[in-house]
Amino acid sequence: MCHNETINRTDRIILKIREGHMLSRLLLTFTPLVFLIAIPVLLQPHSVTETISGSDHLIIITPHAEPIKYEFEHAFRKYYREEFGRDVALDWRSPGGTSDIVRYINDRFEASFRQCWESNPENGKWSKDIAGAFTNYRLDRPSPDTPPDSLKARKMFLSSEVGIGIDLFFGGGAYDHAKHADKGYAVDAGIQKLHPDWFTDERIPREFSGENLYDRQGRYYGVCLASFGICYNVDRIKSMRESSPPATWHDLGEARFLRQIAIADPTKSGSINKCFEMLIQETMSEAVAKDGPDARSAGWADGLNLIKRIAANSRYITDSAGKVPQDVANGDTAAGMCIDFYGRTEAEWTEMQSGSNRVVYVSPRNGTSVSPDPIQLLRGSQNPQAARAFIEFVLSREGQKLWNFKVGTPGGPIKYALRRTPIRKDMFVPEYQRYLSDAGYDPYQASQGFKYHADWTGPYFGLIRTMIKCIALDPQPELNRAWEEITMAGGPGAVPQAMAEFNRLPFGYAEAAKNSSRLYPGKDWTMLDVIRLRREWTEESRQNYMKAASLAQEGK
Repeated sequence: MCHNETINRTDRIILKIREGHMLSRLLLTFTPLVFLIAIPVLLQPHSVTETISGSDHLIIITPHAEPIKYEFEHAFRKYYREEFGRDVALDWRSPGGTSDIVRYINDRFEASFRQCWESNPENGKWSKDIAGAFTNYRLDRPSPDTPPDSLKARKMFLSSEVGIGIDLFFGGGAYDHAKHADKGYAVDAGIQKLHPDWFTDERIPREFSGENLYDRQGRYYGVCLASFGICYNVDRIKSMRESSPPATWHDLGEARFLRQIAIADPTKSGSINKCFEMLIQETMSEAVAKDGPDARSAGWADGLNLIKRIAANSRYITDSAGKVPQDVANGDTAAGMCIDFYGRTEAEWTEMQSGSNRVVYVSPRNGTSVSPDPIQLLRGSQNPQAARAFIEFVLSREGQKLWNFKVGTPGGPIKYALRRTPIRKDMFVPEYQRYLSDAGYDPYQASQGFKYHADWTGPYFGLIRTMIKCIALDPQPELNRAWEEITMAGGPGAVPQAMAEFNRLPFGYAEAAKNSSRLYPGKDWTMLDVIRLRREWTEESRQNYMKAASLAQEGK
């Protein structure tokens, strides 16, 4: 069975002694050369996460920004010293946003398991079938015609300690954490067994507003909550001809916001893709409420077409979700879609700097659920004790206080107000209200009017981000021009033929499952086929927008 190489403490000491004797002899001979090589290293500044002699080590990959890393590192090191009598060094890895991290983890696990597979000649050669099988959770319930090698690869991976040199994945979205759990990248951290009293309806419920807040098998745990909404610049809104502020997703698609909206690329930001999913959930709920369950297809189309109008209203597309509220605050755009804590933080910061409430954040009523921001223990962790201790700390009352307590309050952060929402219900009790940055806000009360239907859009989370890129972002010049022509012609009602072309989609909701599976290479479907399919969707959309622009010019 493949596993990460582990050396116990005694063996480490023996190895270091032996290495020391050998190093002494080598240094006598090569001191000048060693000194020259060491100069650049000696001149490097010391990191606060540098491994301390006699300390434990923890490697965490995360999309979280510096304030979160700073506050949790400072508090956890103190907690760890008190609990275990040892120091712990945290090594943060941030190769990009959530999408970049997911790609990195996928690539690393494939490379690691391939090395494991090829280490035993009896396994045979590595192939794309094996590469697809070892993470295929459907093989956990194999059919009679499942290829033996595929089943062997899956069982071998799940029984292995194959790792990627990283202990924890901290942050991102529940969708990606759930995918990692299914694939086998994440393992049970055992926190439910340690603290069963935490996982109750009174503290951390299993489910809320349709969202799973943690995995039953302990492979991921939500540690804070996020909702999605709109931030807008009060001064920019007042300067517009129609000056009512946006309050719903539908408002952002109105023609009055032409070139006034800021959005982020959902293929770069998992959180923004979740925001778009919430929008589609709302339009599907509206359609079902009006015309019954069979109207889900119409609601799906309504949501994607609303996203197209919002993208057509955008002044630019950014790679960073955090940049949207900053540009709204600067007055570069009038409004934007953002995560709650980005919007609230920017509003607070702007008020501190200017003394005015120039930026406002609102959650669309009945337009967003609260989604968990999870943490998970990765397979093959070389520091499982420290990793479990970190998860335990983040879910404890002490860790939860860091998310929303004001700087300097008892148990709160020491430098940065994080403005995140704790996941534990018992953090919103009266005794804590005076310490909370967002006193009076209780996500479990605020989101009761929205019901997330996971089966409607959950399986198509990856498809949604790809669709938005193909139908709105890549053909954006043609999209913008078509919407401008429709607007100048009097709006959608004045040019119905043009609007029909504008609203045309590459496929409908009934074909979502089939097309979702075609976004990834398979047995009879290559990566070249995937690229060709995406290009077809983009080109078809581009032609639709060009035709819509022409029809609008003709007044049709």
